[in-house]
Amino acid sequence: MCTVIVSVDPEARVPVLLAGVRDEFVSRPWMSPARYWPGHPGLIGGRDLRAGGTWLAVDPANRRVAALLNGRGTPAPEEARRSRGDLPLRAAAAGELPRIDLASYDPFHLVVGGLDGVRLWSWDGERVAEDKLPAGIHMIVNSGWERGDDDPRVALFRPKFAAAPRPARMGSGSPGRFWGDWIPLASGDGLPLDDSRALVFRQVLGDGRIFASLSVTLVALADEGVRYDFCPLPGDVTAWHQVETD
Repeated sequence: MCTVIVSVDPEARVPVLLAGVRDEFVSRPWMSPARYWPGHPGLIGGRDLRAGGTWLAVDPANRRVAALLNGRGTPAPEEARRSRGDLPLRAAAAGELPRIDLASYDPFHLVVGGLDGVRLWSWDGERVAEDKLPAGIHMIVNSGWERGDDDPRVALFRPKFAAAPRPARMGSGSPGRFWGDWIPLASGDGLPLDDSRALVFRQVLGDGRIFASLSVTLVALADEGVRYDFCPLPGDVTAWHQVETD
């Protein structure tokens, strides 16, 4: 995953909202969200078929979500490297960064949200930092939590998400009815895929491989439950569907 947008409002009936855009090589196989992991039977997420893990996991019973972004820094030694795809599963189950040998993982950013707030752990291959996100709209990208406007995506989309009305209460209607303006924004807001500010993009590399936004996720956490919506065709606002969490 390359972009996560988080809205935190502790006083709201739906205090945590998360949008995640997953960017990956189009040749890497994956499956849409479901319960795939016997070791974590309560967790739901999309499955990466190459390594078996996920980029985002939801724990409906505990009103929790964990999302992973690749970070920047010193990679793990090849002989000791583990897939980062197990981190969202373990974090969603534990509610925090699991006790792991960090040196076995390439750099990452791990966002964990629950009714007690949203925390971010960033590992650069040498040290780990922890932050608790305050009330407001926040964007995390591959460089980390972007507080300023140096990143063109952040500069364009953070104000747009901040201005979009938040869902006032949990509901079971269509994604468009529940999320309102969050759906077109999370779908890229109509920007061309090659725009430098694009939230949803597609890039053909020099060797012919294609790196692109493959899916988008929206998650809402509240005392009443979890709302989980998924789009397997980023940019197409009609492709959104609600993921069953019961």
